[in-house]
Amino acid sequence: MAGNVLIAFCTFPDADVAAKVVQELVENRLAACGNIVPQIHSIYRWHGTTESTEEVLAIFKLDEERYPEFENKIRSMHPYEVPEIIAFPLSRGLPAYLQWVKESCS
Repeated sequence: MAGNVLIAFCTFPDADVAAKVVQELVENRLAACGNIVPQIHSIYRWHGTTESTEEVLAIFKLDEERYPEFENKIRSMHPYEVPEIIAFPLSRGLPAYLQWVKESCS
């Protein structure tokens, strides 16, 4: 069952934007939950220059089957031109928790 659950990361410009997106994804059952980690400092290359920005990180748990809808919803709500949306499958986890994630996304 673990292979059917994904962990996904997405950065946002601030906590208000992150909360709005997380709320929408959970309400639409595209994610079982989203944890908002305040104030991370990101350093990255963008359009040929090095940028340094304060951001907020959201960590999502979702059913792999819902990933295409999950990604599309974030892209439609996200203010960044190219938002960071990355996901990877879980290889292990508490079976009851993984079942809860799948049920929460169905």
